[in-house]
Amino acid sequence: MLQTSTHHHFPPQLLPRHPLCLRISLIISAHRRPLLRHQSYTHIRLRVSSCTKSSSKNTVTELVKAVDGQKANDQQQQQVKRPYPFHEIEPKWQHYWEENKTFRTPDEIDTSKPKFYVLDMFPYPSGAGLHVGHPLGYTATDILARFKRMQGFNVLHPMGWDAFGLPAEQYAIETGTHPKITTLRNISRFRSQLKSLGFSYDWDREISTTEPDYYKWTQWIFLQLMKRGLAYQAEVPVNWCPALGTVLANEEVVDGVSERGGHPVIRKPMRQWMLRITAYADRLLEDLDDLDWPESIKEMQRNWIGRSEGAELDFVVINGNGQEEEKRITVYTTRPDTIFGATYLVLAPEHPILSSVLSEAQSKHVEEYRELAIRKSDLERTELQKEKTGVFTGCYARNPANGQAIPIWVADYVLGSYGTGAIMAVPAHDTRDYEFAVKYSIPISWVVKPDDGDGGNFERPYSGEGTMINASSSESGLDINGLPSKDAASRVIQWLEKSGNGKQKVNYKLRDWLFARQRYWGEPIPVIFLDDTGEGIPVSETELPLTLPELDDFTPTGTGEPPLSKADSWVITKDPLSGKAARRETNTMPQWAGSCWYYLRFMDPKNSSALVDKAKEQYWSPVDVYVGGAEHAVLHLLYARFWHKVLYDIGVVSTKEPFKCVINQGIILGEVQYTACKDDKGNLISADSVAELAEYNQEKIPEEKVMKSGDFFVLKDNPNVRLIARAHKMSKSRGNVINPDDVVLEYGADSLRLYEMFMGPLRDSKTWNTSGIEGVHRFLARSWRLIVGSPSPAGSYPDGTSTVDEKPSIEQLRSLHRCIDKVTEEIEGTRFNTGISAMMEFINAAYKWDKLPRSIIEAFVLLLSPYAPHMAEELWSRLGHSNSLAYEPFPKADAAYLKESTVVLPVQINGKTRGTIQVEETCTEEEAFRLASLDTKLSKFLDGKSIRKRIYVQGKILNIVIDAQKKVKVAQ
Repeated sequence: MLQTSTHHHFPPQLLPRHPLCLRISLIISAHRRPLLRHQSYTHIRLRVSSCTKSSSKNTVTELVKAVDGQKANDQQQQQVKRPYPFHEIEPKWQHYWEENKTFRTPDEIDTSKPKFYVLDMFPYPSGAGLHVGHPLGYTATDILARFKRMQGFNVLHPMGWDAFGLPAEQYAIETGTHPKITTLRNISRFRSQLKSLGFSYDWDREISTTEPDYYKWTQWIFLQLMKRGLAYQAEVPVNWCPALGTVLANEEVVDGVSERGGHPVIRKPMRQWMLRITAYADRLLEDLDDLDWPESIKEMQRNWIGRSEGAELDFVVINGNGQEEEKRITVYTTRPDTIFGATYLVLAPEHPILSSVLSEAQSKHVEEYRELAIRKSDLERTELQKEKTGVFTGCYARNPANGQAIPIWVADYVLGSYGTGAIMAVPAHDTRDYEFAVKYSIPISWVVKPDDGDGGNFERPYSGEGTMINASSSESGLDINGLPSKDAASRVIQWLEKSGNGKQKVNYKLRDWLFARQRYWGEPIPVIFLDDTGEGIPVSETELPLTLPELDDFTPTGTGEPPLSKADSWVITKDPLSGKAARRETNTMPQWAGSCWYYLRFMDPKNSSALVDKAKEQYWSPVDVYVGGAEHAVLHLLYARFWHKVLYDIGVVSTKEPFKCVINQGIILGEVQYTACKDDKGNLISADSVAELAEYNQEKIPEEKVMKSGDFFVLKDNPNVRLIARAHKMSKSRGNVINPDDVVLEYGADSLRLYEMFMGPLRDSKTWNTSGIEGVHRFLARSWRLIVGSPSPAGSYPDGTSTVDEKPSIEQLRSLHRCIDKVTEEIEGTRFNTGISAMMEFINAAYKWDKLPRSIIEAFVLLLSPYAPHMAEELWSRLGHSNSLAYEPFPKADAAYLKESTVVLPVQINGKTRGTIQVEETCTEEEAFRLASLDTKLSKFLDGKSIRKRIYVQGKILNIVIDAQKKVKVAQ
């Protein structure tokens, strides 16, 4: 029976698998890491005395009602304590913006004005909705968009959905719900959450990759790639799961088994569509230099492209009698100077020549090794720390430089997808080759001597450059002894090309893009195959979009054929030109496809005759600021750049690059979790005495039982027990996800926006702390009360504001313009946290004023508006304005008020300096004397003395001459 309790912790994972129980689980997770910090909040705990799948629906329903009732009651209590009426303000202005289309960017605009295109990386609308980490980047782009509108820019700030993908299809397989239904439901939730945060998106430009009107143009781009030979088919290894009967994406394979079900996965060659991104490798590399991107991101792309210069060398295979055969093994090396040190060759297990270079004795061993190798991912095979394994093929090849017969091995640390799928191994000068050679007792030949070392005593491999030794052969005519490594490499390449044994070669780590998925929920590939010849024929552009057929069964076929192969009436077709029978391509495009070009469609989303209008593209391109997570640093950005360059070559776009400036926002980690270590007997152990955490049981400790001691956290009841304090990435499995809906309900959207910007620099990772949001919430409440006034006992606020129509003082103007200067500078530098600090300082100063001039407060409200737009709109309205402030000019700082206005004035008594006072530069003699008389240090020299005269030089010095014989009290 399920019972409620305020004492015991009920683990959600023990709930029966009932749809309502999932909801209870989510509620429990929220209450276990309490979002609401007020003492009046009752944290519900659940306890299970017995919990089975047979639990009645009535019992579960009653529990849901109990939990919902308690939550509603707590929320009602919170409403009474709101420090300002954000619950009324925010829906009001969200409705206003939507009804008036305040942020719509018209199709026809004044192109003489400057433009600002700010874009968030396309979100995937997952079923989980947003957590508080998502709005971090969205808030930053919204601040920039609002700021630029107020500066007179035409702003394009759209939002859409990268909605094709595996999660929706997996859910369809498990539940029978069509992925389109799931996707639309998820989009609706995401959209409502984003609108509740006040983001100024132009929702009239909203797009989804799953809409035929959109993927028509994704298919059109694919056809252009085909026309230029950039889309082709090839046999490539894929992750095949026999038990599931499907091909899996890399992210669906963990440690050689399927993520779903834990079934063995093997590498199996299948015919796949590929995109020839390698044809653009040099341009993708060279054009990075001109981009305003984080250097770390550019370096990641450079490494992914992996351009290297070297040579291809041919090693002739020799038979058991030592005679050369016609077969040659071509290798690529960046160090042709080390050719004399090559003492063995290594083939990748998938190398096509492998089966023809096996001796009969070794054939079985090699095949067994190949079977093991193809089960591993490329990452597992190339892990530097793993022990190297391999098998001798039983055959040899001849080193062309010295004529020696060297053994041919097969090893999984060589990949068939890189270079030629074969390497010449030089164990003396490569750590990986050295470890392999030592393990299998293969000869090691030293051919490079470090310029600052002894070449005769090598104990470890040397991979650097130096002077060549042991590197000559009269038989081949190649002699590079004594040459520096670089000169030797050039000499070897000349010799290779002259002798026909190889050539100079530029190589790339970058591989062509595998552009097919054996899935239903993706863009159909617009190609048909003739039944009689198998020839692939592109679908006519006039027939686009080629839409997905409706399917009831999305499960894998079990044969490797995609689910679309089940749609017989859709698959079976005819070639419209020849009338021959044909079949449609049943693979679909990967999720990357739709996100490669969506930034272009936002410029012209309703165009049915072109991907984008040329004039609109020329005005809006490139994207000025593109904000998203660093996890997209390589693949998404690289693929988008590739497609953009193809579109540039065919005249669709006018710029070489799509994104001028890329910003990677940091991650918001979940709240700090505290853990205590226990031994096998359940005794608590201090974390500082634990060597290996994995050896001990760990127990989560509630925050209320924790206190800080120096730099560490300990138990309140036992300070000798140090705890482990860690913040983790938010995930449902950890139960540390913070739902922004809950934050908005308690604190308001403006507070959430402000807090996410105030947590620290945009690009840094930060830890969520619910108590931290209360600080910015108080700032907004103080701003509200300052400008509007205090509430009545009933909680209502007066109409209008507390401002006066009077000329501001110099002090007030200086305070305002310093704030304007700082906020402007920090928005432009995306240092939003310090911009908020400047506004806090302004409010602190304003609380000391006797009166609030309207002109000063209006300017402050405009400064606040990009950060807290709901409150700013309401204050602007109360200040007497009938229109939105969204397009009001952003305040500009007046340099005259930014200068330091005070000076340190020395004060002399009878010619001797007795102290200093702080005065305004324009301070009068009378005011300077008054301040000196009030100064504690100076007053003792003046009190009761008769002043004979005063000598005052404005801003320089005050000299007071006193009559020591006469005493009179100085007037205060």
